[in-house]
Amino acid sequence: MTTLTCLDTPPIALRPAREAYDYEYYRVRLADPGVLDAAVAIRAFRAPLLAVPVGGLRRGGFMSFDMLTLAVAARSLLDGQPGFPDLRVRWSSYSDTCHTVEWCAPSPEWWVDDATTGRFYGYSEAAISWHLRAHSP
Repeated sequence: MTTLTCLDTPPIALRPAREAYDYEYYRVRLADPGVLDAAVAIRAFRAPLLAVPVGGLRRGGFMSFDMLTLAVAARSLLDGQPGFPDLRVRWSSYSDTCHTVEWCAPSPEWWVDDATTGRFYGYSEAAISWHLRAHSP
């Protein structure tokens, strides 16, 4: 696996998907968990988190980073990996909002309902229903 380092950025590395802390979270919620066969973990600050590729019903993806340098490094690590087309960094101008690395289709606008957003990211109908029930007033 690849590791990138520079003086201003902690080490960041690609790791096997099953090492990611959130691997099981996605495995039980995705409509097609087979998409995880092409997933990778990105480890920064010794915490590997899952980068889920597009495929099946999943039309796009993203990862959030508090440091812009980490987002740029993550984009470089994902470049050329299967399932991560059209990589881009979305820089946040707000100090309380994370920078993101996105891939494939642009995500739905923030005002779109949670069910539409869940389907865009390839979540199962059961996972979407659970989320809607858990977050309804």
